[in-house]
Amino acid sequence: MVTRRTLLQAVVLTPLLARTALAEGWPERPVRIIVPFAAGGNTDGIARLIGERLSERLKATFVVENKPGANGAIAAEAVATAAADGYTLFMAALPQIAIFPAMTKVAYDPAKDFAPISNVGSNPFALVVHPSFPAATLQELIAYVRARPGTIAYASGGTGSLGHLSMALLAHRANLDMTHVPYKGGGPAIADVIADHVPMYFANLSEALPHAKAGSVRVIATSSAERTPQLPDVPTVAESGFPGFRTVTWNGLMAPAGTPKPVIDLLADAVARSVKEASVAQKLTTYGVDPVGDDPQHFAATISADIVTWAEAVKLVDVSLQ
Repeated sequence: MVTRRTLLQAVVLTPLLARTALAEGWPERPVRIIVPFAAGGNTDGIARLIGERLSERLKATFVVENKPGANGAIAAEAVATAAADGYTLFMAALPQIAIFPAMTKVAYDPAKDFAPISNVGSNPFALVVHPSFPAATLQELIAYVRARPGTIAYASGGTGSLGHLSMALLAHRANLDMTHVPYKGGGPAIADVIADHVPMYFANLSEALPHAKAGSVRVIATSSAERTPQLPDVPTVAESGFPGFRTVTWNGLMAPAGTPKPVIDLLADAVARSVKEASVAQKLTTYGVDPVGDDPQHFAATISADIVTWAEAVKLVDVSLQ
């Protein structure tokens, strides 16, 4: 006899069983990983590395598709409006989720339009100076700049970039009067520091490492909460007199909101297992990236905190792309 309770259970269980069946049968065709930048950069390299491991682990094809433009907003919108079936993923970087939506109007909601899967890896920034710059520590740098208000410049990869905001936050905390010189990307910015055209730059760690090892720049401090393993002898900004200072970027895998949870969990598990592999972790470290591979809940918490933190930073330095 079919009871009302049985019918209610059927109503509740049918969608769940359908989602579980989807996860068990998924993927049945190639999965796209959308990258918001051109091929060749850090985010692209991470996407290709993870895509290769997902292909092997899940016995399926994962294809990296580059959609550069509009500071990554084109790629973000493409994923946000894609079918929530697990066949379109986003190798997101922090700026598309927490920076640019605070600077300008975008056609997606960073908190509502995406389902976090896993934070693949994160990395801090390194405050680099030309080797001839007359300061060996952050405190010496601050003293030097304070003695020359308005005359010392710093480079960035562009207005509103993480390097710009990190340096602006430090200048605010240290009460420094400096001149911002924006470039069209991190490459030209660090090139001009190496050429001694501009004295300093808050570089992505992956940008800074090869030049620091070559001796063409000197690293004064890093922006992570703890010292980075790649530069164990370099102190953090936080331990150099500014407790609580932390600016860290990340690259994480996301999907359109509404993607079935079994698919999200399957992907998160595969990413976590891949990141723990020694060969993958070594490649990420070579990029200047600290492997993370967390679960969707922890990644969501990171995103929520970063949206608040960087919105405050954008407001503080009064930058806008409007």
